[in-house]
Amino acid sequence: MSRTNPKQTRKKTPMNNQPLQRDFSTASIRAVSDDENSRTFELSFSSEEPVQMWFGTEILDHSGNAMDMSRMQSMGIVLFNHDRNRVIGKVTRAWIEDNRGKATIEFDSDEDSETVRSKVASGTLKGVSVGYRVFNYESVKEGAKSLDGRFTGPCYIAKKWQPYAISLVSVPPDTTVGVGRDMTEDGQPPAVHTAPGLAFYESQLAANRNSNWR
Repeated sequence: MSRTNPKQTRKKTPMNNQPLQRDFSTASIRAVSDDENSRTFELSFSSEEPVQMWFGTEILDHSGNAMDMSRMQSMGIVLFNHDRNRVIGKVTRAWIEDNRGKATIEFDSDEDSETVRSKVASGTLKGVSVGYRVFNYESVKEGAKSLDGRFTGPCYIAKKWQPYAISLVSVPPDTTVGVGRDMTEDGQPPAVHTAPGLAFYESQLAANRNSNWR
């Protein structure tokens, strides 16, 4: 009697409340004013574009109250290249427009932040990534429609999720690879990387504020 390999039959499913990060290719980063020294920029950080994750296709729902903006609005920070030690600014406003998450960010005035700001201003740096948590998924089977009729399976739709940090990235994201993943030499994605937890971002924001007050 043959035995089935459990690794071959185990279904991969997303885990709720797991820190994740998603790359978002955008050319819509723009200065809020015409001043070439402006430290305030507007950008898009999320959309409903399906992204292939380690557990399947994920869609971030932007309708109704699916996206919880509370942390992004109250303590959102801006990192460079996902580096925990390179906090370069803060989120001053966040909202949803045309099924996209949008934000206004303000760069800090230190030398490192100014270097990144100048690259954004010149159009050299356009990649954006968002750190988020999903609290509830809707699982849609192959060929079936989501409960609201907007999406066709197979997919997992984030019906309750929360963005909490934005990262400006120098390498353009590959939306066919997925959140927190890069292609290996043989074309296969390696193990998934998770984003830092919320406690880290909260402590970094507090430290960032303290340094600005000095």
